[in-house]
Amino acid sequence: MPARSFWHTVSPLLVSVLAAGGVAAMYYVFVRTSLGQLVDTTAMSGGDVNHPQVIEVLSKALNYTHLTLLGLVCVLAAGLGVVQRRFDLAIGAAFVVGAANLATQLLKSRLPRPDLDGTAMMNSFPSGHVTAAASVAFVLVLVFPRALRGTIGLIGAVYVTVVAVATVWAEWHRPSDTIAALLIVLACGGLVVWGVRLRRRGATRPLHLPNMLVMGILAVTSAVTAAAGLIGLLAVALTERGSPEFVSGQFAFSTGSAGIVACVAGTFIIWVRLTADEPPSSRPVPGGKKK
Repeated sequence: MPARSFWHTVSPLLVSVLAAGGVAAMYYVFVRTSLGQLVDTTAMSGGDVNHPQVIEVLSKALNYTHLTLLGLVCVLAAGLGVVQRRFDLAIGAAFVVGAANLATQLLKSRLPRPDLDGTAMMNSFPSGHVTAAASVAFVLVLVFPRALRGTIGLIGAVYVTVVAVATVWAEWHRPSDTIAALLIVLACGGLVVWGVRLRRRGATRPLHLPNMLVMGILAVTSAVTAAAGLIGLLAVALTERGSPEFVSGQFAFSTGSAGIVACVAGTFIIWVRLTADEPPSSRPVPGGKKK
C-alpha cells in the first residue's frame, strides 16, 4: 500500500486513540489531583458575568441544547446522507451522536470523584451538554457537501464554544468537563472516518484541502487563546498553592474560557481536515465509473 494511502487510512484511528488518551489525562489531572480540582473549581466559580446581552446569549445556548434538537439533527444528517447516496456517512453520523452521548453518560455516572477541593460536589465529568452540541456540529460537517464543510465547521465551533462557556458560567460544569466532552466526540468521529476510509480504500481520491480561510481563522484563534489559557492556568495554579486571593475568580473563569476556546478551535481544525478528503457522493455514472 502506498505511504499516502496507508496514512490516509490510519490517521483517523490515530486521532481517535489520542483523543481518548486526552480524556484520560484530563480526568487524572483535573479530577484525581487536589491542585487540578482546585484550579478547575475556581474557574467554574468565577463566572460572575453581569453584561445582560452576554447572559442572554449564554442562557439561550443552554436552553436550546437538548434532546429534541439532537434528534432533529440526526434526522437531517441521515436525510442528507441518503440524498447524496452516502449511506456510510448517514450511519456514521448516527454512530457519532449515539456513541459519544452514551459514552459521556456512562463516564459521568461511573467515574469516581474524590473530594479533594472541599466542595463535596458530585462528578460532572464529562459534560453532556457539550457532547450533545459538539456531536450535532460534527455530524453536520460530515454530511454536508465538501465545499461547505469548512464553513459549517466554523459555525459549529462558535456554537459549541458558546455552549461550553455557558455550562461553566451556569456552574453546571468545570472547564475540564467541557474539554473532555469535545475529545470524546472527536474520538467517535475519528472512528467513523476510519471506517469510511477502510470501506473506500480502493477508491482513487485526489488530495482535497479544506477552506483555508476557515482553517486560518481557527488556527489563529486556537494559538492566541491557547497561549492566554496556558499562562493563566499557570498563574492560577501557582496562586492556589500560595495565595489563592491573589488571582480573582473572574480571572480564573477567563482562563478556563480561553482554554475552552483553544480546544474547540483545535478540535474543529482536526475534524474539518479529517472530513475534507471524504467525497460527498459515490453515485455511479454510465460506463461503470464513479464521479
